[in-house]
This record gives sequence, C-alpha cells and structure tokens, in this order.
Amino acid sequence: MEKKMRKIPMRQCLGCNEHKPKAELLRVVRDPEGGISLDFRGKKSGRGAYICHDVKCLKKARKSRRIDKNLECEIPAEVYDAMERELESNDA
Repeated sequence: MEKKMRKIPMRQCLGCNEHKPKAELLRVVRDPEGGISLDFRGKKSGRGAYICHDVKCLKKARKSRRIDKNLECEIPAEVYDAMERELESNDA
C-alpha cells in the first residue's frame, strides 16, 4: 500500500515575496481585540500575515506597509519597533 504524501502548506513572505513552507515563516497576528503581535508557534487566534525569521524582511514589509494592508489595520511605529526587537532577541 502506498503511503499518502501530506501536502505542505505554503505561505508568501510579505518582505521578500518568496513562497516557503508555513512552518519556516513567522506569523504576525491581529487578534480579535485589535492587538498586533508576533506568533512564533503559529497557534494564536486572529488574522495572520507571514514574514521570514529575518529583520530585513520585516523592515521591507514595514516600508511597503504590506503587513498593514494584509491585516487590514494601521500598525503604529512602536509596534513595528517592538516586533524588530523581539525578532532580534529571538534569533540570538
């Protein structure tokens, strides 16, 4: 009997536009209350957007406002700064 191949969910990074397996990307979430946060485990509820685990991709997405458009809300500069710090500290 043939073993069934599982389909790997792919997502597009909003910074570099590359399609990668969902597990390799970092999820940015807008929760039902409107808060924005990084979801390192991919389990938080809310609308999600994906970026690579790379500060450069976050900066590109920030400059082009692609995360704002994808999450359908305005993201304050302080939130982006906090996300950059969190991403840098998580890489270390």
